[in-house]
Amino acid sequence: MTDNVPNDDAAAIELAHSMLEAARSGDSAPLLALIDQGAPVNLRDSSGNSPLMLAAYHGHAELVRELAARGADVDLANDRGQSPLAGVAFKGYTEVAEVLLEAGADPDAGTPSARETARYFEREEISALMG
Repeated sequence: MTDNVPNDDAAAIELAHSMLEAARSGDSAPLLALIDQGAPVNLRDSSGNSPLMLAAYHGHAELVRELAARGADVDLANDRGQSPLAGVAFKGYTEVAEVLLEAGADPDAGTPSARETARYFEREEISALMG
């Protein structure tokens, strides 16, 4: 428990941290179970990263697909204005880019956009997916 934080708040903070860490590590079972029980799918960390952003940025295509199917915002930018698709273009995860685009991600969302990021980092396969 965090000092000076009421027990309920500390438990909520701990739960949020566990959800974000599960997204980062690709541990889909506990994360999806919590979301299916009503936890917010668009929860954000202190940098504005959602579970979908973290799963995408770490290359977890199937988890990204499941989060999008549960209503995660595929264009929700973090505090730096980066969309999940732009993060994937930076990292070069073509399979995750395919999943995001199938789920309706906008290649022109965010700053810089995924389209600009893919072009800058010479991610030809991802650029081709965006047309």
